[in-house]
Amino acid sequence: MITYSALTTVAGEDTAYKLADALEGLEPEPTGVGVFEIEDGSGLWEVAAYFIETPDAGALAVLSALHGGKPFAISDIPDQDWVSKVQRELAPVTAGRFFVYGSHDAEKVPADAVPLLIDAAMAFGTGHHGTTLGCLQAFDALLVDGFAGDRIADIGCGTAVLAMAAALVLPAKIVASDIDPVAIDVAQANLEANDLTGRVECFVGAGFDAPGLADFGPFDLVFANILKGPLLALAPDMAAHVATGGRVILSGILNEQADEVVKVYRQIGFNLLQRNQIVEWTTLTLAKD
Repeated sequence: MITYSALTTVAGEDTAYKLADALEGLEPEPTGVGVFEIEDGSGLWEVAAYFIETPDAGALAVLSALHGGKPFAISDIPDQDWVSKVQRELAPVTAGRFFVYGSHDAEKVPADAVPLLIDAAMAFGTGHHGTTLGCLQAFDALLVDGFAGDRIADIGCGTAVLAMAAALVLPAKIVASDIDPVAIDVAQANLEANDLTGRVECFVGAGFDAPGLADFGPFDLVFANILKGPLLALAPDMAAHVATGGRVILSGILNEQADEVVKVYRQIGFNLLQRNQIVEWTTLTLAKD
């Protein structure tokens, strides 16, 4: 079966969501519509619609023009098992002591590594992206320096790879949260696959607002691998929920955005310990005074 995608960009979040709402009323009806911010400082947002029938190019052209967007680019997508395809193509990743691998590479795990089994799934964080890799490297560096916190949170956890890394090396109380229920389902499946069932408490919710999550604090370490905007919005809650002397590892930050994030966190009592860059992404490790 062939499916179809239709992609455009528009200026501004409000316009993007209005266009997405309008797409829902098309015939043939899209099977899904997505809205994504383009993190390059341009202010543009991508709007994507997916169809199992050939979309109405004329109707799409009218909608894009009405919302000031570029003409929709319509493409056909051959039916594939994308998860299996990604699993075949993703090579294992080493980040300090951690070895992130898919089940198809189980025989490649080094004897002296801390293994993290993460198969490709519908949640962010396989360990291959520069942000996740940067967080694992930053965590390994903290461990080398003797970090041994008792309470750890993974905010915006995706697959929960960071929470699992902590659970494998520290006897800490660990919590993980994500605004996406699918991510939490994936996280719980990954915990089971890594024999970590019961070691990480998972919550659905935004930031520290997930019901019950804050009760585990104050935290000695918080991972937040999200994006610059949410990290800045989260700063006051970080100050409230991180213990004095605690650490935060922040990522999802483009290199040119890092100074702004450091400035905001310094204003609320965090000092920069380490800054790592992997291609276009920066990971920051900070300590609360």
